[in-house]
Amino acid sequence: MSELRYKRILLKLSGEALLGNKEYGIDSKMLGLYAEEIGEVKELGVEVGIVIGGGNIYRGIENSSDGIDKVTGDHMGMLATVINALALQSALERKKLKTRCLTAINMEKIAEPFIRRRAIRHLEKGRVVIFAAGTGNPYFTTDTAAALRAIEIEADVILKGTRVNGVYDSDPEKNSAAIHFPKISYADVLKKDLRVMDLTAITLCKENKLPIIVFNMNTPGNLKKVVLGESVGSKVSDV
Repeated sequence: MSELRYKRILLKLSGEALLGNKEYGIDSKMLGLYAEEIGEVKELGVEVGIVIGGGNIYRGIENSSDGIDKVTGDHMGMLATVINALALQSALERKKLKTRCLTAINMEKIAEPFIRRRAIRHLEKGRVVIFAAGTGNPYFTTDTAAALRAIEIEADVILKGTRVNGVYDSDPEKNSAAIHFPKISYADVLKKDLRVMDLTAITLCKENKLPIIVFNMNTPGNLKKVVLGESVGSKVSDV
């Protein structure tokens, strides 16, 4: 336990991360990969909370529908995150991990309502807690939900799992000359408009001195390296 850098983490995954090679939907291979990675850090004694987006599902709807207003669209996105959360929960339980899914919108037949003290107690009991349905409010992204939940459960860090190796000055998937930032301040993220997370999320993290580590979740072993304090990805903090 003494070698752990972070004892309680909030892992932020995008819905697009579950796409794999699909255009939309859920790739079971990606679910299996993420469940394996999360299982490895659980074996170290790390307490894990997860917020997952819904872009892999909402995108499919968005491309085939017109005239959906913003509030309705955001509610659809919240429901998409619940679908992803249940899929990830199932994958984790196949790995024999104990889990709980907590939602910001009441739907007691499939998940528990989010109650802060209950969430913390689940973490203390060694359960992986998946936070679904964002904040429960339109106009707030799952990035903001991740920052809010991390602060509420008193997480040591937000780990944002992506498809690239951290924070760059431009999209490294489109620009091979993109510059990587091993460390960067909240202020510089906002000043350079790097879109690590949205403005509200970054501001919440800055005000609460909550570090963010952005790393490639698709590289096996990276999540474990991060919680052990190895230099992986990019760290956003006061620097």
